Amino acid sequence: MTPQEIVSELDRHIVGQQAAKRAVAIAMRNRWRRQRVDEKLRGEITPKNILMIGPTGVGKTEIARRLAKLADAPFIKVEATKFTEVGYVGKDVDSIVRDLVDVAVKQERERQMRIQRTRAEDAAEERVLDILVPGSDAENSTRQLMRKRLREGQMDDKEIEIDVLEAKPSMEILGPQGMEEMAEQLKSMFSQMGGGKRKTRKLKIAEGMKLLVEEEAAKLLNEDEIKTAALANAQENGIVFVDEIDKVASRAEHGGADVSRQGVQRDLLPLVEGTTVNTKYGMVKTDHMLFIASGAFHLSKPSDLIPELQGRFPIRVELGSLSVDDFEAILKSTHASLVKQYQALLATEGLTLELGDDGIRRLAQIAFEVNERTENIGARRLATVMERLLDEISFDAHKHAGQTITLDAAAVDAKLGELAKNEDLSRFIL
Repeated sequence: MTPQEIVSELDRHIVGQQAAKRAVAIAMRNRWRRQRVDEKLRGEITPKNILMIGPTGVGKTEIARRLAKLADAPFIKVEATKFTEVGYVGKDVDSIVRDLVDVAVKQERERQMRIQRTRAEDAAEERVLDILVPGSDAENSTRQLMRKRLREGQMDDKEIEIDVLEAKPSMEILGPQGMEEMAEQLKSMFSQMGGGKRKTRKLKIAEGMKLLVEEEAAKLLNEDEIKTAALANAQENGIVFVDEIDKVASRAEHGGADVSRQGVQRDLLPLVEGTTVNTKYGMVKTDHMLFIASGAFHLSKPSDLIPELQGRFPIRVELGSLSVDDFEAILKSTHASLVKQYQALLATEGLTLELGDDGIRRLAQIAFEVNERTENIGARRLATVMERLLDEISFDAHKHAGQTITLDAAAVDAKLGELAKNEDLSRFIL
């Protein structure tokens, strides 16, 4: 996809913030360009990491998440405040890469399962037919009749006994910091000890087919190929979103290194710069992973980060606060807007909900005003306001099946006007 196409796709889900969209679109396109550069130079080209600066609820996380979805890339969001300096109790930053690789392996396994699904469905169908019509004669007319009825869904509710693999026991092993790899190996060893046993279960054919398809697909998968492809995908296409980076910035007036501040920044440095991390699937290089950091920077500023880390995020984009027009566009123009979501939910009860343009405009104004007077939580305020507006309608929806309810500006004011004006009430309710 070209940068213009990426921005256009992001516009379907996120309103405004063009500078941030352009930055991530260029970063994405540069990955494609790098793959086509001469191999001698390719290894020298590293991603230009991005620092997003802006208040909460303006689209920082959503831009990164949508970008990863567009690229079908392994993506992980972490909060900088969850980590501590090596040597102290808490998670160390290497766990970011381990978690990203887990995501990549899961993605690759699901992709391979989709490829093998047709063969797996055929094998599962044969197993069900063996139970219904014992004997492997493919020309058997009874077997062919059963196959036809099975494919048409006529036998979905019939119960049969099938042998399926027992689920492996799940366990959590907590080890000391720095010993996560040993804990993972122990966990893997114990889970294998209990696996491989088969159990006879009585299930409806529809449910049994799902289990058998999963089991047959798993047999067709090559775990070594999955691990190799997943590691390569994580190394070349992985996206790490580090939120609340401003919370680990040490403000100038506070001297001394802080366990969860400067120490975490220094531990993040090698990851962002490029290092090798040991995971249960093998060694992973972080040289070509894209790191996107974000923070509100209300009480600190980007220059409060240690200089070495500042240099690792050369692209800085500022995301502005949302206006009334932005709120209106979020409710009307986005692909899966809150209005469309509530309309779809209420339609399941046979109730048609219509929000007039003036009603949507008034909702946007109320959300903006409450943000201005209380804490500014950005677009998240719309969810609170919408939920409050539709509280009674959602509760009694089943009583209004077949009806159409239209909400205009007057209806919105009647429900929310007084709440929005009363600052004390809006602090607690909106």
